[in-house]
Amino acid sequence: MKRAESAPADSAGASWLALTPAGALMAFNQARPSLDQACLQGILAAPRLPLVKDWIEQGPEQAGLYSVALANGWLHEVRRELQAPDVQLDSFLPHIIGGLSGERRAALASGGGFCVGQAGYSRDQAEALCVAAADFTEFARRQRVRGWAGASALVSFHEDAAMILPSVSFVPFWVDGVDYCLVLAGEPLINNPAFVELLWGIKSAGSRFASRVSGVSE
Repeated sequence: MKRAESAPADSAGASWLALTPAGALMAFNQARPSLDQACLQGILAAPRLPLVKDWIEQGPEQAGLYSVALANGWLHEVRRELQAPDVQLDSFLPHIIGGLSGERRAALASGGGFCVGQAGYSRDQAEALCVAAADFTEFARRQRVRGWAGASALVSFHEDAAMILPSVSFVPFWVDGVDYCLVLAGEPLINNPAFVELLWGIKSAGSRFASRVSGVSE
């Protein structure tokens, strides 16, 4: 994440609130977020992280969620102001998603299997895996609707009998109603700040685009 040039003079001793990788996965793992998830998503809605006191004062939902989210490892406090990635997604995505795979081979699917980024895979491999990820995400959704609570959208596939390290894993998430799915070769490394940076980069790029469209329409 891009760090601010300097903190304001009156922010000595201040703390900013950030999502942990576990918190990011919890907050963005549904197409229709719950109230708690929407509150957590709001942390990445601005160009920079909110001060702890400012986020708590946003409303009773944030105030009530704060201690629970800290205890569950969804949030943590940081001592430096951090800014959202200000990048072009086509160059940002291959760089950031590669670090989420133990083999540095990864792809990102969007919109029913369209490949929007890849690292380490050939284009053909990435496109085939993105389609498969979208199909499996839809399969898991249908099974949950039918009552199978164990039909998690997160899934890993194995090629060896020991089933220790997966050959590939699918990690779906939703940003502003748009569905995405990470395809990760080898050990999935989503317990990594790069996962939070990925979500923030996508959300920030969407906000910038919406602002430009609004400006043109006016």
